[in-house]
Amino acid sequence: MRAKHLFLLLLLSLSTLTLFSNCTGNGKSASKSSVTAAKGDDQSGDTINKSTYPPLDTALYDSLNRKLANGDTNGYWPVKKAAYPLPGAILPFKRVVAFYGNLFSKKMGILGELPPNEMLAKLKTEVKNWEKADPTTPVVPALHYIAVVAQGDGGKDGKYRYRMPFKQIDTVLYLAKKVDALVFLDVQVALSDIKTELPLLEKYLSMPNVHFGMDPEFSMKDGSKPGKRIGTYDAADINYVSNYLADLVKKNNLPPKILVVHRFTRKMVTNTKDIKTRPEVQVVMDMDGWGEPSLKLGTYRHWIYPEPVQFTGFKLFYKNDIKKEPKRMLTPAELMKYKPIPVYIQYQ
Repeated sequence: MRAKHLFLLLLLSLSTLTLFSNCTGNGKSASKSSVTAAKGDDQSGDTINKSTYPPLDTALYDSLNRKLANGDTNGYWPVKKAAYPLPGAILPFKRVVAFYGNLFSKKMGILGELPPNEMLAKLKTEVKNWEKADPTTPVVPALHYIAVVAQGDGGKDGKYRYRMPFKQIDTVLYLAKKVDALVFLDVQVALSDIKTELPLLEKYLSMPNVHFGMDPEFSMKDGSKPGKRIGTYDAADINYVSNYLADLVKKNNLPPKILVVHRFTRKMVTNTKDIKTRPEVQVVMDMDGWGEPSLKLGTYRHWIYPEPVQFTGFKLFYKNDIKKEPKRMLTPAELMKYKPIPVYIQYQ
């Protein structure tokens, strides 16, 4: 029965990737008519002043990771031989609760669905819900913005992706500042590649409050159009991004970056065991599938739990998670029972 559920998740994800005009599920893109390519606009978002952080308390760090393992007895969690982070690390000292989406579309996620002030108020409510479920872990809000969007039209270069204008990223930085939130810039490379897209965001990623997300679902290495099948990244791709971010951290004297990698099938990330951890980067494997609670738990157990990297995340869908019985989203209290407990939470 579990295998059937997992097959249905794959089928549903493929069949509902409405990249061309609608994006309420895992197909996370906007129509070409509402999105234009970036033209190198100057950013105007403020940065956070660099600070000197106290040395890492390794005993506390280890204790918090054992807490996240939540009594796992199979030897997966906490992760063995993962690098200790540099001082100033967010995880596992705090939990990140993020709203996901794009300002050009109300159908790509909650970040762009509601008017800004209403969206930020709702984010604050979710933060409070997590603080109530786990009073021992401080919660930091975040805006997870899709900065490169997979598209149904190839565009001038035939790469099927559109880069958001920098002025839109600046707007996200402005909104984040209102609630002291982190910012994640997410990339859907389509027929481009991560080595081309990542450096274009360097000036933002050089800011201490800006982190990064990479979406294997739309990394179409076989040349397929995005949305026709589920894409993939290898450990080598993730290590490239991690190394790039680590260099920025060292160059700019920054606290560690968080790197979020979305996943809801095994083939979305290949050679997981070869993913490297570094003091400058904290890697989160984020369970990105949607569906009823039992289906989501099964996906987490099959694709996240047995292939540990460093930390785990969990995505909740305000609309797609309630389509089938029992027609409700998982609660923070329920997710606190998972092994391991996710320390990054994303709402779409």
